[in-house]
Amino acid sequence: MVAKSGFVRLLALGLLLIASSGYAQNELRNTFFKDADAAKAAADAANAELLAPRSYERGLKEYNDAESALQRGRNIETVRSNAGDATSYFRTAAEKARIAQTALAQVMKSRQDAANAKAPALSPEIWQEAQRKFADAIRLLERGDLKGSKRSDIEATSLYRDAELVAIKAQYLSETRRLLTDADRARVGRYAPITLGKAKQLLADAERELSENRYDTDLPRSLAQQANYEAKHAIYLSEVVRRVRDKKLTPEQLVLQWEQPLQAVAGVADIVPNMEAGPDKLTAELVAFFENQRNKVQSLEQEKGENEVRIADMEEELSALDERLGGATAERAALVQRLEAQARVKQQFEQIEKMFTSDESRVFREGNTIIMRLVGLSFDSGESQIKSENFDLLAKVEKAIDVFPRSELTIEGHTDSHGGDDFNQTLSQARAESVQQYMVNAMRIPTYRLIATGYGETRPVASNETAAGRARNRRIDIVIKPNLETE
Repeated sequence: MVAKSGFVRLLALGLLLIASSGYAQNELRNTFFKDADAAKAAADAANAELLAPRSYERGLKEYNDAESALQRGRNIETVRSNAGDATSYFRTAAEKARIAQTALAQVMKSRQDAANAKAPALSPEIWQEAQRKFADAIRLLERGDLKGSKRSDIEATSLYRDAELVAIKAQYLSETRRLLTDADRARVGRYAPITLGKAKQLLADAERELSENRYDTDLPRSLAQQANYEAKHAIYLSEVVRRVRDKKLTPEQLVLQWEQPLQAVAGVADIVPNMEAGPDKLTAELVAFFENQRNKVQSLEQEKGENEVRIADMEEELSALDERLGGATAERAALVQRLEAQARVKQQFEQIEKMFTSDESRVFREGNTIIMRLVGLSFDSGESQIKSENFDLLAKVEKAIDVFPRSELTIEGHTDSHGGDDFNQTLSQARAESVQQYMVNAMRIPTYRLIATGYGETRPVASNETAAGRARNRRIDIVIKPNLETE
């Protein structure tokens, strides 16, 4: 029993000595490593491991040696010396890294752009060569060789931009290239040369656009998608032509086969599929039918929205009137007057809607606001000057505006997504202001009634992936806000 008690006391004493030793070691570390830790943190914040690797590596070696000496219980002066040297090297590394951030700002931006474009994976050879030149620029700058560093900086920047462009093209054009390779392997050009040639031209156009402006990818992406379509279409057509040439399909059978989808669509539209002289007449009838259906749907949606708003307003106000006795007659009269004004706006809307053909303007309502979408108003590419061929349409616009003589008018300019964002914004504003100036000069509309606003590509009304959709997005909208008290 006595022996066991003595063992316990010895064990407790040993643990106490160990704890004391650990505490003392922590205190020593806090004393000697305070400056080194702060200097290392500053070097890390300046990205010195990348931008001043030689000084940073030396600082890290001294830092690790100091920690090792402390853990092994070496001489205190050794720990102090190593930690002091680490502090000095880290401070030097941080200072050189800050200099490098300024001196190598351009190459670092090019490097980041290339990395964002996934160049390390999509253009590995050029990326690795750029990395080597970048490392040379850093090494030479750290040694004070400014001229040598600048040469490597310029070479690395050029390589990073090359790697970025290759990577961007790989992202957008790789599928197109694969399709065209498959088409060439299948000898598609022998059977569908026109369509395949169009696909190859679209690919060349996309590559040119990316080379000239790699950061505006909307147009190249659209061109690549069109090229993909044409390549797949060429492959399909080559199979059809091959079957006809091999007499597996007669020309008559081919035409009848292609007429079947039109017949099916005509059946849904309840139109007799008359193709005795070809598909042109039936196609025109189907286009007119679906255009009419779209207009009906739009009108019904507008009417539904108007009715919902009107019912909600009436229910709310009538409920409030029922709760009050005083002044109810006057308030009911005001409500009736406002509803009459809304009905009058609807009649005026129907009046101006009939002024335009479908290829001149689309007229629709959002509540009491009238919008004239001038689909027939066109500008030359990149220009904002109104052409004389649009004067007749603008004369109709003037008559429509006269229906609402005290209204507020907003001219909205819109573009498609092709071209840079800033260019599209500027162009849309210039076109809106051009129409505004025409209204002031030719229509004699007071400037206080007019507001011109450009929205660039930010408010599309159709898909920018098709030519027809982009054409609908390039537009001028005239927004009429009637004054319900006086109109």
